[in-house]
Amino acid sequence: MKQKLLLLLAHGKIVLLGVLKPLGFWGVAALAALDSSSIAIPMDIIVAGYIWADRKHFWLYALMVGLGSAVGSLVPFFIGRAGGELVLLRRVNHAKFEQMRARFARQSFWAVLIPATMPPPTPFKLFAFGAGVFEMGILPYMAAVFCGRTLHYLVLGILTVRYGPQIVEMVLHQTSRHAGAMLLVAGSLLAALLFFLWQKHRQKHGAAE
Repeated sequence: MKQKLLLLLAHGKIVLLGVLKPLGFWGVAALAALDSSSIAIPMDIIVAGYIWADRKHFWLYALMVGLGSAVGSLVPFFIGRAGGELVLLRRVNHAKFEQMRARFARQSFWAVLIPATMPPPTPFKLFAFGAGVFEMGILPYMAAVFCGRTLHYLVLGILTVRYGPQIVEMVLHQTSRHAGAMLLVAGSLLAALLFFLWQKHRQKHGAAE
């Protein structure tokens, strides 16, 4: 039963790609919205193929993916806002939750933007869910997702134009092989950056007092 379901989902993705591919830039935006909201789609490989076929517009594909991702990621964001607080309060006490909320509020833009720039298998939907739980503003949230995903696909576009789409498959293969180490490094860098920004914020307010 599970195998049949997986085959059905795979067939559905193929049909979806066939429908959206002729739409060009708008098709890429729609696929990005689906990928960010619910259905996992190998966006890096797909976008690399689009860019290789239309290299002079690589920047436009990056912008459209950023736009689609910003819209689609509102789904996990609103799920987090609607019920994520109750889920988290089952695991931490109220005082700890409020402390986490205050910390996220100070550096929320970077806490979303940095994961949005990371390649697969970074679990970006978890960060989107967290942004909803801690009630990040909708417009700053969408701006962070848009900037992060656009930056990611600008870099991907430049690499594709320079080395061909096979470079994307090679990078994805390496990141999947070392997924645990990559996520550990990404998490450490994010924690270090947030700590650095928090220290600067505290020093600034300490000087002002």
